[in-house]
Amino acid sequence: MRVLKEFLLSEKELFKLIDYIKYLAKENGVFLLRGDLASGKTTLVKAFCKNLGIGDASSPTFSILNIYKDKVYHYDIYNKGLREFISMGLLENLEEEGYHFIEWGDEKLEKILRDYGIDYFVIEIEPKGDKRLYRVKYA
Repeated sequence: MRVLKEFLLSEKELFKLIDYIKYLAKENGVFLLRGDLASGKTTLVKAFCKNLGIGDASSPTFSILNIYKDKVYHYDIYNKGLREFISMGLLENLEEEGYHFIEWGDEKLEKILRDYGIDYFVIEIEPKGDKRLYRVKYA
C-alpha cells in the first residue's frame, strides 16, 4: 500500500481529512479504519456524519453495523470478528452506494476485498498528544 496523504489534526480540524475523504471517494467508498482502542476511529465517523448534516453517529461495537440516512455505513468487527461480518452478509453491503467505514478491518479483510474486486482505502490513526496522525493509504 502506498501512503496518499498524512494529516496531523486535532478533533476540531477533522474537516480537512473529511474533505479529502469526500474528494477521494466522491459519493461511494470503502475505508478500513485502523488504530488502537480509543485512537479516534468512531470519532472520525461521527465527525464525517456531522459534516454531511446527518447528525450524530454512535459506535456499532455490539450491533456490528449502523447505517445513517442510507449514506454512511459504519461497521465495527472488533467484537464479533471477520467471520461474523461475512456470515451476516455484510460484505454484500459494500456494493451499496455510500461511504463505508469499517473499524478493525485487517489484512484478512483486505485480501477478501481484493478477491471480490472491491476498491478500498486504509486510514491508520495514531495518537500524538492532543492530536492524531491520520495516514491515508491506497493499494
